Amino acid sequence: MALIAIGLLLARGRGPGTGGHVTLQGGGSSFLYPQIQAWIDQYSRENPNVTINYSPTGSGTGQSQFLQGVLDFAGSDPPLKRGVWEKYRGDVLQVPVIVGAVVVVYNVPGVGPGLNLSGEVLAKIYKGEIEYWDDPAITSLNPHTSLPHEKIMAVHRSDSSGTTNVFTLFLHKAAPDTWPEDLVGKTIDWPVDSTGRGVGGKGNQGVAEQVRQTPYSIGYVELAYATQTGLPVARIENSAGRFIEPSNETIMAAAEGAISGMSIGPRDDWNPVFEAIVYAPGEDSYPIATLSFLILRASYNDQAKAEALAGFLEWLAHEGYKHVVKGYVPLPESARHVLTDAANILRGAQP
Repeated sequence: MALIAIGLLLARGRGPGTGGHVTLQGGGSSFLYPQIQAWIDQYSRENPNVTINYSPTGSGTGQSQFLQGVLDFAGSDPPLKRGVWEKYRGDVLQVPVIVGAVVVVYNVPGVGPGLNLSGEVLAKIYKGEIEYWDDPAITSLNPHTSLPHEKIMAVHRSDSSGTTNVFTLFLHKAAPDTWPEDLVGKTIDWPVDSTGRGVGGKGNQGVAEQVRQTPYSIGYVELAYATQTGLPVARIENSAGRFIEPSNETIMAAAEGAISGMSIGPRDDWNPVFEAIVYAPGEDSYPIATLSFLILRASYNDQAKAEALAGFLEWLAHEGYKHVVKGYVPLPESARHVLTDAANILRGAQP
């Protein structure tokens, strides 16, 4: 299990006491991992009094370990499900920290980036209904691309994953008749596996590596992982019927459309925003955009930990978005107050 263990000092002298040292245990989303690692790296250059351990075990494991009291905070791409949020309402905080995108990558020799794919086609691939790359449903979207008569290997996550939650929600919203709601979640039984043409990979990095090593395969990963591996990325049909590449502009268009007009804070249910950003309306919206969250307690028995987390959230709000990894998009300014609101709650400054 990979861990980041990097010393961090609380911002602006808000430390846990003179000469004190605080260790925070976090884990969860592998979608978030490249970005949170970069933030910790940058923050640690000047600040050595707090150690943060973050393990990219997947959103499902992160949420579970946090709710069991194993972790001080969790990283998660979907927020807590409504029923879970209701159960812990008032005791947990959910703080969006970055906007990202799930992208479709593929390994088809001789075919470069920019292949056009729709939610309907992707749903049928992962249902096992489309078997070959030169299926008419794919070639009709790519009339100027020569596609081989080779079987498609569909790679998916093998662990409980927020990335899977986002991808399957997109499939359901884009192709509800093909991909039913009971196939939406962090873990599902993939229909394509029964055909022998499905294979699992652990974490975003595992899926990316499986696609890289497997000719004629397709998979879904967070954009930063596609950037790191150099895998070609598909253009995905959005709700306006346009094939859109993931970019800062198209991902931000989806995020701003989802957040605009919503008054929501760290104690609230974030599912409406999470659901709105996936397959968001708008000519320029990339259709598989998402938010990644930190999930924290509203109060901690150890006030030094509360202070440490508050200091880190404030640093993110004021400095963190100067250090955004390629493949992510800063949180819209209209939502950044949620980080400072959460910091104030941790310090007891808000009810």
